[in-house]
Amino acid sequence: MLTLPIHAHEHVFDESEALGTIDFPTSCRDVDAEFTRATALLHSFGYEEARRAYEVVLTKDPACAMAYWGIAMTWYHPIWAPPNPRELAAGVAAAKTAAALAASTERERGYIAAIGLFYRHSDRLDHGVRAQAYSDAIGQLAKQLPADHEAQIFYALSLLGTAPPDDASFANQKKAAAILNGLLPLEPQHPGIAHYMIHSFDYPELASDALPAARAYSRIAPDSPHALHMPSHIFIRLGLWPDAIASNLASAEAGRQLVAQRHPGAASMDTLHALDYLAYAYLQTGDEAAARRVLAEASDAKTFDDPSFAAGYALAAIPARFALERRDWRAAAQLEPPSAALDWANFPYATAITYFAQAIGAARSGEIDRARSALRQLATIHSQLQNAPIPGPYDWTRQVESARQAAAAWLAYAEGRKDDALGMARAAAQLERETGKHPVTPGPPLPARELLADMLLELEQPTEALATYEASLLEAPNRFNGLYGAARAAERSKKMERAQVLYSMLIAQCVADSPRPELAEARKHTRAPE
Repeated sequence: MLTLPIHAHEHVFDESEALGTIDFPTSCRDVDAEFTRATALLHSFGYEEARRAYEVVLTKDPACAMAYWGIAMTWYHPIWAPPNPRELAAGVAAAKTAAALAASTERERGYIAAIGLFYRHSDRLDHGVRAQAYSDAIGQLAKQLPADHEAQIFYALSLLGTAPPDDASFANQKKAAAILNGLLPLEPQHPGIAHYMIHSFDYPELASDALPAARAYSRIAPDSPHALHMPSHIFIRLGLWPDAIASNLASAEAGRQLVAQRHPGAASMDTLHALDYLAYAYLQTGDEAAARRVLAEASDAKTFDDPSFAAGYALAAIPARFALERRDWRAAAQLEPPSAALDWANFPYATAITYFAQAIGAARSGEIDRARSALRQLATIHSQLQNAPIPGPYDWTRQVESARQAAAAWLAYAEGRKDDALGMARAAAQLERETGKHPVTPGPPLPARELLADMLLELEQPTEALATYEASLLEAPNRFNGLYGAARAAERSKKMERAQVLYSMLIAQCVADSPRPELAEARKHTRAPE
């Protein structure tokens, strides 16, 4: 029989720990509380902590096949990113051990067989095929056991992990939400139900439907850093900046506390992920001082508790956002890829953020050669992704291409090729809209449709610019630059009443002491005549 090394952990845990309420009985001996805690952590994507908790189960019942099932589940993160080779090997080993232990109930064997299909033939079947095999199997188990809520909930999650990225009807997401909505009255404190409801509706067209789940989740599992962060996905989608800031301040602090216990001296992936959302939200309120503090903390990160794609994305995105959102083109042009010791080859799309910022900043500050160099880097990354696409339900290849097209548009504009520039900007906006955003990010460093509106305004086409800004604001409400640009476009279109409304909205969402010059301009236009 294949066995895995089990690390010794303290068996006692804080009974006051609030992770939500689940009911997942197993045939394992005298480990109900420990197994329940581990699975609650799993439902909140606390993968490392869940793995530790399942290992505690095994110290008490070494024959517990379902604990190995749980460990295998922690290496498969269906919404975030596919397992890397090391994670995949660990998942394969856990799944094989779970199967070899031969669980004593048909139900448990169904769970183990399902996750086994995800890891089976991982050396020759791609991630998408194996993810679909798992989804089909857990879906069949849910059909066979309609009273087993856990099977229904894991099936809903699998639907999100296999949703086609180009399906504008959101069929999988709506099917998952229907399952979860049906269970919500029966298990209102279940962390997975609220969590996966948020992911089901994390799209501009659907986000408002998830607001109740967003407000509930952090109360259900306040001791999970991810549960504290996750509501901000919806708050960001709806432009609710104070809520997004509060959510991520709490999550960042929880991540700091947990990493201090588990990995002293390292930076927390949960904290870095929250910091990216914080930087984004602070910049929409004009709070440059707070955003600068976030940038400083992220820049200090050198070692990591989990060197995952979320950490890498945050390290690249935060400095890019700080420069680009503030229209500091020269600073953007001077950005370089982060130097932190991460395996950047695993997530080249994160490095692409820096080159996008370089290209936009250089083009808009007249550094033509630097813009061209950055665009060549983006083209190289796009080619790499075309030749070796990142597996999973999100199309990073198209996302990088939309960024490359948007940057190329501004280079063409700087070179005086205005018609070419506008055509490329339109194509970038369309491609970005079709691709959407990955859950790792609150939004692109600068939305392509907003950049298109900026260009239209510079080309003295204010009426179309206004329509484009307002279309962008429907997808990303209350963005600072979107509101300001729309107000300027309305003013130039002689729509003074609309301009005043937009300027007033911008002023209302910003901190009073913001140094942004756009706010001084907005106040001039909203001041009552003397």
